[in-house]
Amino acid sequence: MTISVHMTPVPRNAVVAYRDDGPVARGLGHLAKGQIPPLLPAIVGLVMTGVLLFLGVAREGDPAVFAPAVVLLLAGPGSSSPHSGRLDWLVPPILRVTEYGFLAAVGFAAGASPVVIYALLGALAFHHYDVVYRVRQRIYPPSWLGLAGLGWDGRMLFAALAAYAGLVQAGYVLLAVWLWGLFAWESVTSWLAAPRSAESEDLGADD
Repeated sequence: MTISVHMTPVPRNAVVAYRDDGPVARGLGHLAKGQIPPLLPAIVGLVMTGVLLFLGVAREGDPAVFAPAVVLLLAGPGSSSPHSGRLDWLVPPILRVTEYGFLAAVGFAAGASPVVIYALLGALAFHHYDVVYRVRQRIYPPSWLGLAGLGWDGRMLFAALAAYAGLVQAGYVLLAVWLWGLFAWESVTSWLAAPRSAESEDLGADD
């Protein structure tokens, strides 16, 4: 059986590949047309999210739980930026810290099972590590994967909605199962379909 997967070329600046933007962030980036620097909005989103979580907005049934996700959407317009600034490489780690922190805070505040919370975070960590390694091998995930995986923006909004509805445990289970299945399946099929030359070139470059 032959597996055939369309290989998407890696963007000129690989930093963009690490962002993991979802449909909302991509839409905002499309409107901004690359004119908004990505670093400052990401930093503001991180700081404001930390402040809001410290104030206890992660409680179930509280509409304020949407505030961190909405604030971090300030980083959305930067998704179309070429990320060519000297410190723009900081944007993806900032988005990761903010997203992981928010998901963990909402989960623990709602009394969700730690196993479920760690399973969700584990799916994200697997995906983000996979993307980093793919870029090294010159194999970039297809654009539809960010949409199917909801992106950092969609996952935060999903968690906020689950918290507002009082369904964090069920929502996190559903999201973890979906993301593990999606990311694991897409990763395995893509690596099996990847041309051997990409791996050989990378190994040769390391020698």
